[in-house]
Amino acid sequence: MVRDGYYYAAFLVVAALLLAWLAGALWAVPCLLLAAFFLWFFRDPERLIPDTPGAVVSPADGKVTDISTIAVGGAQRTRISIFLNVFDVHVNRSPIFGVIRDVRYQRGKFLNAMNEACADQNEQTIVCVEGEGHTLVFKQIAGLLARRIVFTKKVGDTVARGERVGLIKFGSRTDVILDSSAALQVKRGDRVKGGATVLAYLQPKPDELAGVGRISAQQGEL
Repeated sequence: MVRDGYYYAAFLVVAALLLAWLAGALWAVPCLLLAAFFLWFFRDPERLIPDTPGAVVSPADGKVTDISTIAVGGAQRTRISIFLNVFDVHVNRSPIFGVIRDVRYQRGKFLNAMNEACADQNEQTIVCVEGEGHTLVFKQIAGLLARRIVFTKKVGDTVARGERVGLIKFGSRTDVILDSSAALQVKRGDRVKGGATVLAYLQPKPDELAGVGRISAQQGEL
């Protein structure tokens, strides 16, 4: 359970008690139901994290709404967009093992997270992670209802694949931007789980393949 859920629920329980005292027990029911909703909404279930090298896991629960090729710094990249509705778990996780190289908060609009323009125009946190020979970017993007993005790590921190790194409150979106050579494991319309669903596998760099070849050759000589 994310502690925010306890704060919201406690406030509503106090409001329910005051309403019950001032106006009667029935008036307290809506507040109690809303308190129960917040406790459920801020749930934080454990997940089985894949340990396959090169695996890129989903940073959030939700539905894959778009997979497209975009240009970043003159290079082609693949962007995977995941929409979170109010019924999804909203805890965010790191897609890969690595070191956080950059964190940038961008003020912006609160367009519907299904709107293509929200990827660039909405309030968001943009995180760059370097690991396993690759650099990957993922975004926490606010939606129509979301008004607060939480990112708990800082530049220089090492994160494990699937490690909890933050939270977006209420409806929102996450984007993962990775090498176009990555082998995709999901398609548009798929439901994914944060930390558990593999979105793609990063391909080894040529120097890594050469290293593997040298090791194989040395083993063959023994």
